[in-house]
Amino acid sequence: MTSSLIATLVATRKAQQLTQAQLAEQAGLSRMAVQRTETGDVDPRYSTVAEMARVLGLELVAVPADLLPALQAFIQSGGKYLGQPTGADAPLSVVDRLAAPTR
Repeated sequence: MTSSLIATLVATRKAQQLTQAQLAEQAGLSRMAVQRTETGDVDPRYSTVAEMARVLGLELVAVPADLLPALQAFIQSGGKYLGQPTGADAPLSVVDRLAAPTR
């Protein structure tokens, strides 16, 4: 597992003010499994990380490596990055449509 994924799980757990024991209980894991995953003492199974993420309200998504920079740019732009040149006749982004006032 990548250290950034584990760091995200730890930061999210702490932001939600959950202890390792509480996360473990809600995820159906042992406290030791959560602790060893967070400290990097083990290379956890996907199912362990997925359950921890689920409890924390996160979703694990596999992204092809060559698409990762574009996805990160899209997320950082708030979903407004379309990749078309200025003036291109393109539909509004999903974010623009959701932010538009309803009629």
